Amino acid sequence: MSASTEAAPRIQQLSTSVINKIAAGEVIERPASVVKELLENSVDALSTRIEVDIEQGGAELIRIVDDGEGIHPDDVPLAIASHATSKISAADDLFHVQTMGFRGEALASISEVSRFRLRTRQADQLAGVEMQVDGGEMSPLQPCGCPPGTQIEVRELFFNTPVRRKFLKTPATEFAHISEQFTRVALANPRLHMVLRHNNKSVYELPATDRLIDRLELFFGSQLAESLIPIEKSSGDLRVWGYVAQPRQSKATRKGQYLFLNGRWIQDRSLQHALTEAYRGLLMVGRQPIAYLFFEVPASDVDVNVHPTKSEVRFRDSQQMYRLLLSTLRNTFLGMDLDSPLSLRSDDAGNRGSAPADVQKTQRELVDWANDQLARWKPTEDLSDLEAAMPEPPAAPAAPPAPLPTFDPPTTDATTDVTSPAAPGDNADAPAGPSAAAPAPSAPPADLPETPRALQVHDCYLVVETREGITVIDQHALHERIMYEHLRRRVLGGAVEVQRLLMPVTIELSSREAGLLLDRTELLAELGLLVEPFGGNSVMLSGYPTMLAKADPAELLRAVVEQIDSAGQSVTRRDLLDSLLHMMSCKAAIKAGQRLKPEEIDSLLAQRHLVDDHHHCPHGRPTALTLSRAELDRQFGRLG
Repeated sequence: MSASTEAAPRIQQLSTSVINKIAAGEVIERPASVVKELLENSVDALSTRIEVDIEQGGAELIRIVDDGEGIHPDDVPLAIASHATSKISAADDLFHVQTMGFRGEALASISEVSRFRLRTRQADQLAGVEMQVDGGEMSPLQPCGCPPGTQIEVRELFFNTPVRRKFLKTPATEFAHISEQFTRVALANPRLHMVLRHNNKSVYELPATDRLIDRLELFFGSQLAESLIPIEKSSGDLRVWGYVAQPRQSKATRKGQYLFLNGRWIQDRSLQHALTEAYRGLLMVGRQPIAYLFFEVPASDVDVNVHPTKSEVRFRDSQQMYRLLLSTLRNTFLGMDLDSPLSLRSDDAGNRGSAPADVQKTQRELVDWANDQLARWKPTEDLSDLEAAMPEPPAAPAAPPAPLPTFDPPTTDATTDVTSPAAPGDNADAPAGPSAAAPAPSAPPADLPETPRALQVHDCYLVVETREGITVIDQHALHERIMYEHLRRRVLGGAVEVQRLLMPVTIELSSREAGLLLDRTELLAELGLLVEPFGGNSVMLSGYPTMLAKADPAELLRAVVEQIDSAGQSVTRRDLLDSLLHMMSCKAAIKAGQRLKPEEIDSLLAQRHLVDDHHHCPHGRPTALTLSRAELDRQFGRLG
């Protein structure tokens, strides 16, 4: 039969099973979506304690136990019925929603694509009720013994929709998403006692507290918590309160911005834009502020029924919220001293340039004194970091001692990273003299005199005389290219030299960041970064590439996890590896504002001609600009 004579398909009513599977596709994207819906139900049940147990990233088991009000025995079968809810009863209630959930789709969708079991008991009932559902097929209710509250088990998620199960990521990645959902609920409800376990190991044990800052410190570390600025402002029925981070703490993405509306985590472009505007001029281009903000708005002024997951909302007057947040943050910043505290650590060096002149003078005096004291006992600095970039490394490298901090203050440069790296210690296998550390090419380049003369300008640029004129070299860009080429060759050849740490470095991350990092341990090992779990949201760095001796291991690892996070899950392994190589070479390279000794300049210039493309840094910026002798003569009027 031809296509023209085929009968058109008739309209038919979909079955309840198909409807629930379609709803599951909208609401239940991954195990973390199940955790979110069940946690919100526990919060709505007025629980005081919630325990979450996860196995294999949630693909095998999700168990959530609360001590809330429980479900009446007669209402248990309705719990898994579509659009059955106790939160609303009329359409007008949608504009006065006070609870986390209200759509009545979550349990129906979850039970349709899993092996589902619910146990519940109200405080005035002598026994509980148990209900089991396998892929939407409900078994008869059974009495059971259980404490007051509700216990829900979700096993073998997507067992009857194998296509959905196939798209799940690794257990570590899926658990990272679950941990993020747990974090959002825990931050919005600090008075709840909450527990999270993965594969029978405790990840979080959060006692109830009245202080949000305690939760923030547990999740994100004491270093970040100490830099948080409390804010609070009311305007009529609107109120905003919470914490924002000092400008010296920032991220490459918006993942550090937590916005809560009436206790519900939300995403809102208008509020995020107000946050960005408030930090304008305080953060480098491309960096995003960190904030934990809570908005309280009358329920009638916001519509939370615009997205199946309720993560997006619609305000009756979004401009009023925008102005409240922007004015609150700007007034807070205007009344504060946002200068970074004086620190001789390398990771704070980039912030010192914003201090007033008198503060900079005091810092320079302290730096000069420290240099004078340090010069009395520190060993002679070698060029181990430049030497590591040479094609022929030493045959038997020995472990260098811990690097000594450098006290050279950088000058301010508006467009260049001014972080001052730590100077390396003596390398046992490094040649003692500068000539050994910087072997010259077998034949000098055609455009370079036999004895090139170089001058460092503003501790940032190298001016070199050539036969044709002068060349101005960006020392950071050139060294970054050298480091990138050498590290790339080592990674591709599987020969990255790793410096094992006698005392491993522990780094506090958010639970989501820790999960993303631990999910890439094999890739990081190829780069020479040996990362292991350390419990909770901490990871342990037990080794890092020898050639990156000047980089701060903790800061390097934080930058790595930001790079992984910003790359997203869809990035290919090759692209992620290349982006990490770019970032690591940038972190380890000589910085603008770092004074170089003559032998270091000579070594850097010698290696300029040993890389494939010394004209550009890995990010595409030029490493050198040339001014010809003819152009110089023309500018000075020496042409006849």
